Amino acid sequence: QYIETRYVPLGVICAIGVHFKPTLARILGPIYAIGEGFALGAISKGYENWQNGIVVQAVGATLGVTLVTFVLYRTNVIKVTDRFKRTVITATLGLMLFYLVSFVISLFGGSVSFLNSTSLFSIGFSILAAGLAAANLAIDFDFIEKSAKAGVPKYMEWYAAFALLVTLVWLYLEMLRLLSKLNRR
Repeated sequence: QYIETRYVPLGVICAIGVHFKPTLARILGPIYAIGEGFALGAISKGYENWQNGIVVQAVGATLGVTLVTFVLYRTNVIKVTDRFKRTVITATLGLMLFYLVSFVISLFGGSVSFLNSTSLFSIGFSILAAGLAAANLAIDFDFIEKSAKAGVPKYMEWYAAFALLVTLVWLYLEMLRLLSKLNRR
């Protein structure tokens, strides 16, 4: 748990900085990538020591979900409308608030027990969270496509890459959690 949350402030600071000042993405993006690389390496090692083979499964699942989401987006099965964006962003903010409250509770010795259990409710919650991450991928793909067509300034390429990286990191972590629950069931 300590390793997983140790790099959170760095990632949050970079994400907030890029959100409010997109021109900083080319500086904060690599910093975020390095910090998250260390964090994901440590988290992955912990999961792998606990459940042999889970990292390969999570990487494969993340790549698979990313590819399927991209194909569904490109074939217009998923249409990223303003309503879709509002719904996904609102749900994402709600989920992040829930994770923040859960983190604060853990600082005081408590826990939100269903997050780590293997109950059907917990597994369903993890599927929902991974699905929300995939929906964010569709928003990222849409942003990249529309930005390229609009000829936005060069720094927006960094901004788009940063957004995509954040979403992929989140999706990978959700896949690790989900697979861990399924492997323990």
